[in-house]
Amino acid sequence: MSGEQTAGAVKPAKGWGVYREMLARYVFPQRRLLWSLAALLLVSIGLQLVNPQIIRYFIDSAQSQGSITALYYAAGLFIAFSLLQQGVSVAAAYFSENLGWTTTNKLRAELAEHCLSLDMSFHKTQTSGSLIERVDGDVNALANFFSSFIIHLAGNIVLMLGILALLFRESFWIGLVMTAFVVGAVYVIQWIRKFNVPVWKNWRQINAEFYGFIGEHLEGTEDTRANGAAGYVMNRFYEMTRRMLPIRMRAFLGFCMMWSTTILVFALGNAAAFIVCAILWKNGQSGLTIGSIYLVFYYTEQLAKPIEKIRTQLEDLQKADASLMRVRDLLATKPLIQDGPGAPLPDGPLAVEFRDLEFAYEEGGRATLDHLQLRLEPGQTLGLLGRTGSGKTTIARLLLRFYDPQSGSIELAGTDIRQFKLHELRRKVAMVTQNIEILEGSVRDNLTLFDDSIREERIAEVLKDLGLGAWYEALPDGLDTMLASGGGSLSAGEAQLLAFARVFLTNPGLVILDEASSRLDPLTEARIEAAVDRLLEEKTCIIIAHRLATIQRADRILILENGRMLESGRREELAADPQSRFSRMLAVGMEEVLA
Repeated sequence: MSGEQTAGAVKPAKGWGVYREMLARYVFPQRRLLWSLAALLLVSIGLQLVNPQIIRYFIDSAQSQGSITALYYAAGLFIAFSLLQQGVSVAAAYFSENLGWTTTNKLRAELAEHCLSLDMSFHKTQTSGSLIERVDGDVNALANFFSSFIIHLAGNIVLMLGILALLFRESFWIGLVMTAFVVGAVYVIQWIRKFNVPVWKNWRQINAEFYGFIGEHLEGTEDTRANGAAGYVMNRFYEMTRRMLPIRMRAFLGFCMMWSTTILVFALGNAAAFIVCAILWKNGQSGLTIGSIYLVFYYTEQLAKPIEKIRTQLEDLQKADASLMRVRDLLATKPLIQDGPGAPLPDGPLAVEFRDLEFAYEEGGRATLDHLQLRLEPGQTLGLLGRTGSGKTTIARLLLRFYDPQSGSIELAGTDIRQFKLHELRRKVAMVTQNIEILEGSVRDNLTLFDDSIREERIAEVLKDLGLGAWYEALPDGLDTMLASGGGSLSAGEAQLLAFARVFLTNPGLVILDEASSRLDPLTEARIEAAVDRLLEEKTCIIIAHRLATIQRADRILILENGRMLESGRREELAADPQSRFSRMLAVGMEEVLA
């Protein structure tokens, strides 16, 4: 079953439309920063155009043996303008970085939120490392594009036009030659750029695969060492680096080609400026002084700067092209599990009903659940039994709408769960599994999942009910005590009990315990039985278990085999029936019957 789609509301834009769309969404709303940056760049451009005029005045005044005072004024003015230009450049860099940080953080947050909204089938095809690379690495590659591309590109174009206008003012022929030089340089750079875009796209893709691989195996370091698989992991590592090397080399060669071409173009531009000035000087061009020739040379050198900056911006853009496409592809991936219209979900224990339910993880694949029929009354507890792969955990995933069935329906309180808002459904249906996620943060945040409305007294009450009173009182900073990521500072039993507390603090109407006590030793498990009985009062519960002891509180029993209902009924009736599968489990042990 496919869990996401790339068609629909987001239709990929083409060419420059992609950049316009991203700029309009993330950059243009930052109007104050944009106007501040634009104003600073205009002042900087004006200073860059004026300073060479001061130098020409100084040279021509010195050559004509004019007043020494005028030379002092010119020198002082040049120094003052140079210092002012440096100050403006620092301020522009600050605003540019601030703009880039604001916009990329907004995009990064949107991508993280979007990834959390995607279906489980999407996450099963993506490693955590590859998603981190897309959310963080690709967004970092877009930082220059967001922070400075549009303003600096416009600024450099204005600077080039200003220089060309002043060169035309000096001489029509000088202006004409330099205009031809600029047009040719930009065309050549753009022509080279289009050959490098696919290479950078491949580089970003293999980078994501590499970091996904690293993240996956760093997470599983303990298992890798315990099973002697370090050699296999390193072989995969070397294989991936061998694939990365030629792509990186091609990307670097593309960079070298663009850089060397730019150097050659600049050299030709300087040569052209000298040749034109020499011809005009020889022909006695009126008004052409030594200062004017220096001015032309200075402006030609200065003309190289915006062209060089445009080149580096286009180079950043070609690196960003691949990241931009990957970011848009991720944002265009839409989950098939959509919010319902918002039917009300009542408080208290919920009735659960499966109506002719059919589900397969892959379209056309083997059915994990086949024509399942079941009704559970409000406040009842269901013991769900079956071999591994019989579909027990799939039922829990469907109740939480991690997936939707291909046919049939699931109803809570008489309403199809597809009619509820997802956040409301998952607030009323809670699940405890054997895999506990302990976040790096305080005990309070791990228990409430950042819900500030849950009072400290309520947290303490639930912890004591679960037998964690002494542990809670021993915490050095109370609920503000910090826990390590993954629960390294907790025993397996403590982590499991915190997961129980986390669920019961939300006061759900349906609780699913998916082998939730499997990590507890028999003593700890026995200790919380009475507490769980109290906490499950006035709640509907589904217990998925491999041990008979964990389903002693069940009102009803459902045994699954290959996705089909093998046996269902009240626990007392099935236990009293010597022909029932459940009765044989009680007689000889569940593990032997399910083997």
